[in-house]
Amino acid sequence: MTVSYSMRRALAWTVHIYTSLGLLLAAGATVLVLRGTEESFSAAFGLLLLATLVDATDGWLARRAQVTEALPALDGRRLDDIIDFHTYTSIPLLLVWRADLLPGGLAWILLFPLLASAFGFSRRDAKTEDGFFLGFPSYWNVVAFYLYFLRPPPSLSMAVIIGLSALILIPSRYLNLAAAGRRFVPLLAMAAVWVVLLAAILAGAVSGRGWVLASLLFPAAYLVASWVAGRRAVAPRGKMGAGL
Repeated sequence: MTVSYSMRRALAWTVHIYTSLGLLLAAGATVLVLRGTEESFSAAFGLLLLATLVDATDGWLARRAQVTEALPALDGRRLDDIIDFHTYTSIPLLLVWRADLLPGGLAWILLFPLLASAFGFSRRDAKTEDGFFLGFPSYWNVVAFYLYFLRPPPSLSMAVIIGLSALILIPSRYLNLAAAGRRFVPLLAMAAVWVVLLAAILAGAVSGRGWVLASLLFPAAYLVASWVAGRRAVAPRGKMGAGL
């Protein structure tokens, strides 16, 4: 069945509007963060989780709708990056500040991840063709979630924030699960379970520090899988270079 040019453009616009839902969710999360109550913080995390799900699915829809060919004047990747910077970086860092997770005079530390992420998002090679991010992919929404619900000592929080900020600028490889494909089905299944568990924690369906600690299993598995897959991806190139 042949799809008309006008229908292709309509489908492409629909995908872009779907991507833009992330911005509306970001705006709502910002309002909730500024309210500064425990209920509003949990609700803000819920909206950021929904924004993450939009971000995880809009790329597949864009490829199916061939948005680049249908709307060549609109850069969907740039739109996606603008929204992602808010939902993954600026709003989670705002929440860390508003929730006083770095008490006293330590809030200035948040300038490190803010600036590092700006540089990270600006990299031309931030996403590789073989399914990786170069540098830690600014998952500050995840970091903020665990800092909020686990409340580690400020010294540990500071070390995590500074360490991950530095990793953004180091071009090591981290899996881009949205482009991972069939190679990482078990990890994708873990991600789905993790999202459900986070939603249950935010909704109050499960409670207690133990559930939050259990949910750390997926981020740990993601980092290990990224390290292993990243080494395999660069190993042939390294061996080739060694022989020259």
